[in-house]
Amino acid sequence: MLLGRASKYLRILRTNSRFRNPGALSDVHWANRCDAFSSQNRHYVTVLRSKTQGIGFGWVLGGSSLVAIIVGSYVSESPYHAAMAIERTMRVVSATVRCIQDYRSTLSLSEESPEYTSSLSACHQRCANRALRAMELNGSIFIKLGQHLSSMTYLLPVEWTSTFVPLQDKCPKSSMEDIARMLLEDTGSTISDLFSEFDEEPIGTASLAQVHRARLKDNGEEVAVKLQHPSLAEWVPLDLSLTRFALTNIKFFFPDYPMDWLSEEMELSLPVELDFEEEAKNIHRVREHFQHISNTALVVPRVIWAKKRILVLEYLRGFRVDDLESLDQAGISRDDVSACLAHIFNEMIFGNNAPLHCDPHHGNLAIRPNTSRNRPNFDIILYDHGLYRNIPIETRRGYAKLWLAVLDGDEQSMRTYASQIAGITDEQFPPFASAITGRDFIVLKHSVSTTRSDDEKERIAAAMADGMLSQLIQLLANVPRIILLILKTNDLITARNEVS
Repeated sequence: MLLGRASKYLRILRTNSRFRNPGALSDVHWANRCDAFSSQNRHYVTVLRSKTQGIGFGWVLGGSSLVAIIVGSYVSESPYHAAMAIERTMRVVSATVRCIQDYRSTLSLSEESPEYTSSLSACHQRCANRALRAMELNGSIFIKLGQHLSSMTYLLPVEWTSTFVPLQDKCPKSSMEDIARMLLEDTGSTISDLFSEFDEEPIGTASLAQVHRARLKDNGEEVAVKLQHPSLAEWVPLDLSLTRFALTNIKFFFPDYPMDWLSEEMELSLPVELDFEEEAKNIHRVREHFQHISNTALVVPRVIWAKKRILVLEYLRGFRVDDLESLDQAGISRDDVSACLAHIFNEMIFGNNAPLHCDPHHGNLAIRPNTSRNRPNFDIILYDHGLYRNIPIETRRGYAKLWLAVLDGDEQSMRTYASQIAGITDEQFPPFASAITGRDFIVLKHSVSTTRSDDEKERIAAAMADGMLSQLIQLLANVPRIILLILKTNDLITARNEVS
């Protein structure tokens, strides 16, 4: 009944013309409202914890709908935005509650039951589909969250990671009307004032921004114009709170699987990623650092000018790093690409004062042939420099010594340095070692120089099913954030290498 009332409320608001196009809300207004939302959210989590242990799913969903109405009405004084906030909130709350109930029901089955494995796999798939649907409809930072989750193959069931893969290429596109309005607001100039050419169709669309090819009016240079999605200013504060809500509830109902560190990292990273002037500084720094590194294929576009939501760069053409057909046609070795990627990101992790690019998924990497040298006969173009971290020198050294111990098969030294850089205990070490290397712990005791076999992959999957997954998730909830970002970078590069 409550869900029906919420839907009716939405229909009324949508059909009333007085509530259309109310205009964007100020950052201060949103911050204040979302602080209040966080307080309400914490109260609701407490209620949900105490109630769902003994009541039916229908009651939980009804209560969730009521919370959605309260939250949506409180977040904005504009009825139109309230309606949209309700809708976004209901999607997340409904998907979260349904998934929790689904898992609780499935996990109540006996592990000795012949149907247990197939039932759990089916539950994984149902819940992944629900989450995907909510992320696609809400867009905004949920797309970015899904992209991150799709790369966490060492941590999440394959049903989840494979279901989220389409989010890598399914990002929302802002209209030219919204783009033109934002450009005028931020620069005081129109598109035609700044550019002699401006392609209306973006050449790339990501979760936070889209990129258009253009030509500068003053000197005719061809450029790439990165423009933040204007709608992000409206929804990021609420969406961060909804992400926290979902992951906090998962942690409560399944304490062996704490994932709330993901929302904490997003809350720290997003404000920086949404400031393109900071991204311009990152570009200047990484270009300067790699100028002094020999035998690298890295190319980073030059900054022309930057505003907080607008970034103009030199235009560099290339094809995707996972476009194997183009690699073969250009006579580019896949092994060489993998080696160059490893060289670039190893320099970022281990190099003295090197900045670490923390989002190297395939949408942020491109290959262009370079016939001016023999090997490598290509350049690797690195885009999207919004998320960088500085690794403390002690962590760099400890992490380097950890990898030297891995290469030497020196288990005791591995444990020592894992403890130094991440506070890893002896009990936590096996899953941690597998996480940073992507290898079975048995293999680590001997040699990591061999290619992962199908048998090794099956052993890792079996270990995950036997409880290593729970250990790994609990471990990641407590390690320093810089280690999480190093692991994320490692995992993304490993995924790229396995594709190529």
